[in-house]
Amino acid sequence: MFVIFGAAGHVGRASASALRRAGRDVRAVVRDAAQGEALAAIGCEIALADLNDAESVARAIDGAQAVQLLCPLPRAHDDPAAAMRRMIDASVAALRAAAPPRLLALSDYGAEHADGTGITTLFHYLETQLRPVDSSLTFLRAAEHMHNWARVLPVALERGVLPSLHHPLDKLFPTVAARDVGQLAAELLADARVSRATPRIVSIEADRRVSALDVARTLEELAGRPVVAQAVPRNDWSAVLRGAGLGERHARLIVDLYDAHNAARIDVERNVRERRFGATTLKEVLAALVSRVAGAETAAR
Repeated sequence: MFVIFGAAGHVGRASASALRRAGRDVRAVVRDAAQGEALAAIGCEIALADLNDAESVARAIDGAQAVQLLCPLPRAHDDPAAAMRRMIDASVAALRAAAPPRLLALSDYGAEHADGTGITTLFHYLETQLRPVDSSLTFLRAAEHMHNWARVLPVALERGVLPSLHHPLDKLFPTVAARDVGQLAAELLADARVSRATPRIVSIEADRRVSALDVARTLEELAGRPVVAQAVPRNDWSAVLRGAGLGERHARLIVDLYDAHNAARIDVERNVRERRFGATTLKEVLAALVSRVAGAETAAR
């Protein structure tokens, strides 16, 4: 049995689908039954679990030969970092008590840094806590997800301005499509080679790095209207993020993350030898997002 946490998300759904296509038994772990309907339709067993509850996690991994773990940042929490660490602690307690033969954790570029990288420090904590688990352990570190641009897409298309925290605007940075991460995770999870003495670290990004200018140009081409990239002044970051509905601590995590990005600290760790490159292009991902925004606008009329 392959157990996929966060199976209703972009990465988890891609992993579950890939494993089902390969004829594997999949237990899709979701927060509520409604999230599991589409996964049940492709033949997944559905399990409900709360990552804050070690007993709930233990029930979900019972009988698993391989587990894919995703610990998301609780965006609505007043202190999302503390909440995510509690989630990690509960999940790791269950995994240590009943370690599956294979365990893959979804992590981030920059997870080798213990501090100074905002949200990414939480993935450092995740990796650190998982290392004592008696499993064949893989950390799949992904670049920034292309889908993250969905947050500012409606504004960019309406106003013709794409706000960016990536400075300078022509700086190239690694990105990746969620479906490529999910498909690679499924491949790695199914790898039944001899257990390793140290964790396997694999990185994934698209085969072409992009800049904020590239994102704006691609949006302009897809939407058929002018879109100009605009660097949000560093002193305005916190206010802009708070204005978008983020709490103070969440905004601080993002500010620290992009300071680290712009200082070139968020990248492939130098000694990581297993590098993979996704086939999905930025244009493909943005095309789907633009279509979704256009559909929402049509439905609202």
